[in-house]
Amino acid sequence: MPLHLQIFLIIHNNNKNNKNSDMARPGDLRPRPPYNPAIQEVLEALGHGPDRYEVDKVRKVSACRTKPLTEGLLADKSVRVEHVKIPGPRGSLEASIVRPTADSNVKRPRPCIFYVHGGALIACNRFAGLDTSAVWAKDFDAITISVDYGLAPENTGEELVEDCYAGLLWTEQCLDQLDIDPSRLILYGTSAGGGLAAATALMARDRGGPKLAGLFLECPMLDDRSETISARQYTSGPFYNSTMNRFAWSCLLGDRVGTLDVSQYEAPARATDLEGLPPTFIDCASAEPFRDEIVIFASRLWAAGVCAELHVWPGGPHGYDRIAPDAPMSKQAREARLAWLRRVFTGTI
Repeated sequence: MPLHLQIFLIIHNNNKNNKNSDMARPGDLRPRPPYNPAIQEVLEALGHGPDRYEVDKVRKVSACRTKPLTEGLLADKSVRVEHVKIPGPRGSLEASIVRPTADSNVKRPRPCIFYVHGGALIACNRFAGLDTSAVWAKDFDAITISVDYGLAPENTGEELVEDCYAGLLWTEQCLDQLDIDPSRLILYGTSAGGGLAAATALMARDRGGPKLAGLFLECPMLDDRSETISARQYTSGPFYNSTMNRFAWSCLLGDRVGTLDVSQYEAPARATDLEGLPPTFIDCASAEPFRDEIVIFASRLWAAGVCAELHVWPGGPHGYDRIAPDAPMSKQAREARLAWLRRVFTGTI
């Protein structure tokens, strides 16, 4: 079991004795897709999430989970990590630039991934999930840029996506300085960062902003309404469930959650027109609350004429590839993601 997950279990474990393979609680809609047997033991150790969430506790658990991965990235000799301050809509923003060490003194246009971290809109920082940038540097000679956007509930509404958009604008303005190929700029977000990436792409389209070669939405958090079948199937469960999802959205939107007074830049599933978005990769797992809103969003991308690729990985909860990185499903998901990035960077999509 990975070190970051061992640390997470020490803090999070509250139900080691649950041996029910379905792990559903009375409030969960049944039947529901089962969890993949390859990660069942880990899920049983994680147990169910709490019935009530608190921002400080979520942040503490998230920080403990991501710290070893961040330390590993900063110690990785195959990449060079630079920290900068960039202009934001409400003051400066902290950003990190990850470059391949090999041939770093050679000036040439490189592909770039503008990365938006996850954390349920309320937790984590620009390093959460950024360890994957070392793989992108090795496989694609790519530069990765990640920005600290303001977290809810201290920041609300469209403030988070405005921070992300400011970071993307800064990247576009510094393409030559950063040795970035303007034709190979991808916007990439994970979980809550996936929702923010989708919103940022909508904002770029609507404001005539940076041209994107692709949009990558990894298990994105898109819809504040939590009305789908999958949201009702997974109100409980490990790592992330729709109970926590409702809490996270309430931190961003307050009492506007689920009302008509929510914009597409806050919850991208609210967008009525997806035409003009770049080629998009979008994935999820079958045993997570985001499943149906993601499938619906992918279908709407196709209806709008967008080149979109959708993967639904069977039996995984949200965050399955971090929970069980060595499971066959996790390896297949990583291979599919890298294959799509390769096609975009080589202009074959």
